[in-house]
Amino acid sequence: MTVSALNAPDASQLEALLARQKKAFMDSPAPTRQQRIQRLDRLHNALLDHRQALADAISQDFSGRPSAETELAEIMPLLEGIAYYRKRLKRLMKPQRRHAPLTVMPAKVEVHFQPLGVVGIVVPWNFPVFLALSPLIGALAAGNRVMLKSSEFAPATGRLLQTILADNFSADEVCMVGGDVDVATAFTQLPFDHLVFTGSTQVGRIVMRAAADNLTPVTLELGGKSPAIIHPDFPAAEAARRLAFGKGMNAGQICVSPDYVLCHEDQVSEFVSAFSATVEKAYPTLTSNQDYTAIISDRQKQRLEGYLEDARAKGARVIPINPAGEDVSGTRKMPMTLVLNATADMLVMREEIFGPILPVLGYRHLEQALRQVRQRSRPLALYYFDWDKKRANHILQHTHSGGVCINDTLSHVAADDIPFGGIGDSGMGHYHGKEGFLTFSKTKGVVRKGRINLAAMVAPPWGNTLFRLMMAINALRFRHIK
Repeated sequence: MTVSALNAPDASQLEALLARQKKAFMDSPAPTRQQRIQRLDRLHNALLDHRQALADAISQDFSGRPSAETELAEIMPLLEGIAYYRKRLKRLMKPQRRHAPLTVMPAKVEVHFQPLGVVGIVVPWNFPVFLALSPLIGALAAGNRVMLKSSEFAPATGRLLQTILADNFSADEVCMVGGDVDVATAFTQLPFDHLVFTGSTQVGRIVMRAAADNLTPVTLELGGKSPAIIHPDFPAAEAARRLAFGKGMNAGQICVSPDYVLCHEDQVSEFVSAFSATVEKAYPTLTSNQDYTAIISDRQKQRLEGYLEDARAKGARVIPINPAGEDVSGTRKMPMTLVLNATADMLVMREEIFGPILPVLGYRHLEQALRQVRQRSRPLALYYFDWDKKRANHILQHTHSGGVCINDTLSHVAADDIPFGGIGDSGMGHYHGKEGFLTFSKTKGVVRKGRINLAAMVAPPWGNTLFRLMMAINALRFRHIK
């Protein structure tokens, strides 16, 4: 099937692609470490060859996104991820020795790591390269074949990735398809051996229902309202500077973007001033500023503007950070905007924002802030600012989230040796690092017996000597614990 035919395949074409990949996997179900590394090397070289073209395509889809953000948030993490697996594949693939209990001795007990087969990946629009290729890297490292569905909201990037992957992989190794929501629906209904979906919680529920019909295991990377908590002892201005960097990246269109800030009520004004000053310095203009990312579509911009209108109507103070006082109407640029006095009934506090809007809430006591976080669904990320390690550990122990940064934002996603994944409404499952390899592998338990068969000596009739001896040993080993 040609690349152009993959732009909008029907259900039967998708089924044929999957059948082709499954047959190829069955013909070669145990790719060697060298074969896996060779596939990763092809991807590595393709990224180097097309890094600027990918940045240009993403900027086209966003109607403006800086190449620097694409390099920092998409290309470099992918290259790091490939390097991680290249270095560690030998150790990851090696069978693990495990303990043999008395009841199965003498025997060798191991865990083997086997490729699952064919992995499906549904790609979102906000990071259309990283969130396509990052799970692909883990799946290839684990020895799988992969089908990807690109986002219809990032068409230029999707078409370019289709071409790059087709030039570097056979269709029975890696294949990307395009298309609208109907194609995406048909894609999630295929009987993959594992399915990865990144997107909204609402759509994640639909994807999980579709996968359930085939008993397909899923990794769901969703989102939610990721909080940032600032302890009163931490300098509010420093927290503001660090949060401004994370919130400004991709204009807040990140599943782990700080969604709201909790700081002491006496520090709200200081935080607002410092945050605004940092944003103004980073983005002195908006409409023609190539360093500031636009909103992906008119529909998304209208959604965000609706959140601000709702907040104003319900009594919030809305502070747009627009240093040059520009008119952004007619563009997809949107000023970074702070929202003060937000209440629970406002859309900015009910819905995941996914854009350049940041509510700032004051609290009187830290436990009050923790209660606000725990009353909500568990988020994909939590950010805590405090130099005190003991208090930070208390936060870690008394909150649940997919991941955590202490005194920073976003950076946990780029740390290859830790898992990335949500919990509850923010998702399930992990990829990246060792956990990614395990996600895309079947961890198979193996017991290997030798020539000596003690079971034959223990078998009925149960009054035999060896059985009585084994029960006596167990009686000594397993007694009531005081």
